[in-house]
Amino acid sequence: MSASQYRGTRVKRIEDPRLLVGGGAFIDDLAFPGLRHVAVVRSQYPHAVVRSISAPAIPGIEVITAKDLGDPICLPGFVSDENEALHPVLATGRVCYVGQPIAVVIADSAYEAVDAAEQVAVDYDPLPVVIDAEEALRDGAPCIHPHLASNLAKRIAWRRGKAVKTAARDLVTIEERIYHQRLAAVPLETRGVIAAPPTDAERTLTVWTSTQSAHGLRDELRKLLPDGDLAVRVIAPDVGGGFGAKGSIYCEELLLPVLALKLGRPLKWVETRRENLVTMSHGRGQFADVRLTATRDGRFVALRLGIVADLGAYIMSFNAAVPPLTVDMAQGPYDIARVEVDLREAYTNKVPTGPYRGAGRPEAAFYLERAADVLAAELGVDPAEIRRRNFIAPDRFPFKAISGVSYDSGQYARALDRALEASDYAAWRGRQREGRAEGRYMGIGLSSYVETCTYGQDRSRLQVDAEGKVTAFTGTSPHGQGGATGFAQIIADVLGLEPQAITVVHGDTALIPSGDGTAGSRTLVVGGSSLFRAAETLRAKILDRAAGQLEARVDDLVLTGGRVHVAGAPGRSVTLAALAARARGKMLSAHGRYIVKESTFPFGTHVAVVEIDPETGEVQLLRHVAVDDCGVVINPLLVEGQVHGGVAQAVGQALFEDALYDASGQPLATTLMDYALPRATAFPVIVTLRTETPSPHNPLGAKGVGEAGTVGATPAVANAVIDALAAFGVRHLDMPLTPRRIWTAMHGAQHGRRAPDRSGEA
Repeated sequence: MSASQYRGTRVKRIEDPRLLVGGGAFIDDLAFPGLRHVAVVRSQYPHAVVRSISAPAIPGIEVITAKDLGDPICLPGFVSDENEALHPVLATGRVCYVGQPIAVVIADSAYEAVDAAEQVAVDYDPLPVVIDAEEALRDGAPCIHPHLASNLAKRIAWRRGKAVKTAARDLVTIEERIYHQRLAAVPLETRGVIAAPPTDAERTLTVWTSTQSAHGLRDELRKLLPDGDLAVRVIAPDVGGGFGAKGSIYCEELLLPVLALKLGRPLKWVETRRENLVTMSHGRGQFADVRLTATRDGRFVALRLGIVADLGAYIMSFNAAVPPLTVDMAQGPYDIARVEVDLREAYTNKVPTGPYRGAGRPEAAFYLERAADVLAAELGVDPAEIRRRNFIAPDRFPFKAISGVSYDSGQYARALDRALEASDYAAWRGRQREGRAEGRYMGIGLSSYVETCTYGQDRSRLQVDAEGKVTAFTGTSPHGQGGATGFAQIIADVLGLEPQAITVVHGDTALIPSGDGTAGSRTLVVGGSSLFRAAETLRAKILDRAAGQLEARVDDLVLTGGRVHVAGAPGRSVTLAALAARARGKMLSAHGRYIVKESTFPFGTHVAVVEIDPETGEVQLLRHVAVDDCGVVINPLLVEGQVHGGVAQAVGQALFEDALYDASGQPLATTLMDYALPRATAFPVIVTLRTETPSPHNPLGAKGVGEAGTVGATPAVANAVIDALAAFGVRHLDMPLTPRRIWTAMHGAQHGRRAPDRSGEA
């Protein structure tokens, strides 16, 4: 068996057969004796003082408010600041967004709990509302949190690099305000929590939750619970999607364990779709005033980003850490001499934002790629050429970006060239010219990006039992990405097995001591590197034991097919089962750990081709080519699936989705009739290609690919639409590029820089 028989091959997902025959176990599939059900009473107001809470006495119904919890309990905020306003798990006298939890109702069935919750009366005293993040930062704006002097949560400002020495007459500067609307993650499975108190036999509080980070929740519960003798076990069973939003810790994930201990009964809560759309953290929610300066031959010399980020009502988990990632990636794949950034994070009376596929990096890429297209149009330079002229050269890696991050490796022009060739870019430009003469409006959009991935650490364990069964335990927590298959391929190569022979266990804090979950495209890079090290250690242990039994040198042994034999003498062999049976504890095991010291930087180029119907403003996607470089590829099938999903969500942002609020602070997208998701019919065949530039920062050479599709495709699709609208004098429009917005621009009412009307459109 070669050293890499499975790595790099298209192995079908080993997770899928069980799921396809209905063998999955999601939160709502789980039930226990004595289980009671929880419904949450939520604020109907975006900002108000809660004067009183009352409920009729109903047999078998319990109503819990913040007063019943004792000391206030708040969600963790992982970026501390003097202007920090943490989210209480139940409102303590004031609510700051529609949907904020005020009380919980507990009953013997979910239906009874919901009915009783509707009978809870809350007396509100409404307060002034701040919905727009820019308005929230103006002098005199109503202050959302009385203990703070303003609605400014955090600010990062710097100016770095070489001063521009070129004469002003030889420079061209474009300026544009560019928006990223709020997005809902909309996982197929909504959130859910079950909490079971300890039994007499076992002093363990057990929590099942649909999360991306079981260990993170366990650690927060340990801090919260006063009983130091009580063990906490968190289990993430099958998780039906998360997209970053399930990486945060939510009120219900702390409330149910606390109440289960208090009441001595197991409790269950499953989120409705309306709750999910209104109360799960939203993604994006940024805008930037972008100023890009270049020489007249199209060389970038200076960039300024004045960013305002909408955090929503509170600091919650990682939301304040997302906008700084935009700052980290401010210059993207381009060699820019001077960069200036001013980032302000604002509190508003909306649900908190948080990580959503890409988390800060799609924002940076979109600002740059829209600015590059606007500048190209200003100079009369082809969009592909203006990118090529400004790429960081391959011989400059590792490259220290002006923001301070260090790009590991990159060959940006190679990805661009492959995308142009695969998309038939030149031919589409010709068709575009011919089409305009016929009254057809096609657009071609480009996007070249670099993003940052991976963080933290992960631990893993491999074991071979007395039957020869190999089980891998990982601290990551995949939720649909196919991580178990990639892990099995890595292990299989080291141990000479087939991937199907390896069982991968994840999402259970009782089985592996620590892990940072699944986010930031870290699953195979970090979790895979940890398991690779564990596999190498286990292989060495197996061969050492076999050498003693077979009376041979380790170098003369071959490990394959679940047995070790002497090279050239396959009859002299011993099985893994036999070696494990003779081990102490009847098991062979090894541990692995991988700590990220330096991040990885995937990159690529996407090309989108669209046509716009001038009668309706509807966009038809004709072609999408994605060339992504995620370093060494473990499984091309998994990579393609990730890119397809990312492109779909990018198209959703570019053309359809908007988690709108009205001026009074009421969310307008509260059902899937109001929140427009793209359907399969919206997409052409997505062509997924790769270049491969290994990362020197981990033993696999991998970079991560989970967010590449969203980072690369959002600006490509938007650029294509606006390229089609160039015939109408349109320079920029805000996302989502809905038929109404496009038709209005085409028919003269909104020509120019951007469409300012951002209200009332879903």
